Amino acid sequence: MDEVFKALADPTRRGLLDELLVQDGQTLSALVERAPMSRFGVMKHLKVLEEAGLVTTRRRGREKLHFLNPVPIQLIHERWVSKYAEPWASALSRLKNEIEEDQR
Repeated sequence: MDEVFKALADPTRRGLLDELLVQDGQTLSALVERAPMSRFGVMKHLKVLEEAGLVTTRRRGREKLHFLNPVPIQLIHERWVSKYAEPWASALSRLKNEIEEDQR
């Protein structure tokens, strides 16, 4: 999980993930066109994302396609976000029910 947090800590890497969310299965060249950095820079960031399991790749002929893997992000959500958000969601639901009962 540490690798995922490290990968997500960088805004450039989050931007690459956003690009893959919009259009999955992009080549390095396609990602370089939209990134404000060199091809080598994008390659370094993609390597970190791959090592964290956030990006998977597949070869198609001479091209290497990059795909978003949302599973590590979902695991972080389940581990850290959902259990802390649940008490707030429950409290808001109770408040909503109380307000609706008072209006009757």
